[in-house]
Amino acid sequence: MNPGAQFCVWPFRFRFIANEPVFFPPGKAGNVLRGAFGTIFRKLACVPECRSAAECEISDECAYASIFEPRRQIPGGPSGFSEWPRPFVFRALHLDGLKIDRGKEFHFDLVLFESPEKALPYFVLSFRDLARSGIGPWRGRALLRSVENLPGGEILYDGRRFQGEMPDGLHFDLDGNFSEKIGGLTIQFLSPTELKFRGEVVDRPEFAVLLCRLRDRISNLRGFYQGGPLDLDFEAFGRETEKVRIVKSDLRRVENDRLSSRTGQRHPLSGFIGEIEYAGEISRFIPFLKAGEWTGVGRQTVWGKGNFCIKPLTGRRD
Repeated sequence: MNPGAQFCVWPFRFRFIANEPVFFPPGKAGNVLRGAFGTIFRKLACVPECRSAAECEISDECAYASIFEPRRQIPGGPSGFSEWPRPFVFRALHLDGLKIDRGKEFHFDLVLFESPEKALPYFVLSFRDLARSGIGPWRGRALLRSVENLPGGEILYDGRRFQGEMPDGLHFDLDGNFSEKIGGLTIQFLSPTELKFRGEVVDRPEFAVLLCRLRDRISNLRGFYQGGPLDLDFEAFGRETEKVRIVKSDLRRVENDRLSSRTGQRHPLSGFIGEIEYAGEISRFIPFLKAGEWTGVGRQTVWGKGNFCIKPLTGRRD
């Protein structure tokens, strides 16, 4: 086993009960959670006179700056990777357009890419306070009932205090030693996904584009939050991805946008969704795709974009 090819994620489920009706706009639940978290987190972590993380003199040591607004530059970083990626994503697709009545439960998932000992308490405290003050455009108040480790379901926070030890997380071995031979698979893009190739947005991603963007994302997350970039021959990896071809595509583009409460500007949340089937010797890439189900791929993953899943694997194609 190559330690330099290991990658870890720490997924959690936040469970609430609505004290008042709570509503999440269609297509924007992840963005609502991200924006609200940032606002509350900043109030908890920053002194009142701090104007912005970009101007903060202690941003390297500030929890808010390092988790929510990591602005350190990546020398020579490719498009979409010129700054540190945030060490988390929200998974709240099931909340899009949902109205939760008083007394009903709801949840969302949080995936961390750095040690939960460092980051998780800030999320718990922020969402505890956010729920009490009101969440979503209706500002419906709720109660944070628990935070659970996924996939086991162990309770880490019972609504009052933390209990037990932080989990080890889910570990992925990306060195290519996947025993089962796989000749094809289908990937379902659950939320709008935006990928670029040679500076242009693509609406029908070749396997090489998808996997190389995913490889870059995982390597950057590992490099900044887990001890160093992947120990991987990137050029050889790229050549192998080019041998896999598209055999069927059922993708469509969806349009959406978000309004920044801080700047007043609108930002697109568009991309493709649907299914695409690939064929070829794909075994080498299964660990990356399994990790990618947690990390997402493409632009604006922290807002819920780029969420995909692997459909039941097909047999080898001749």
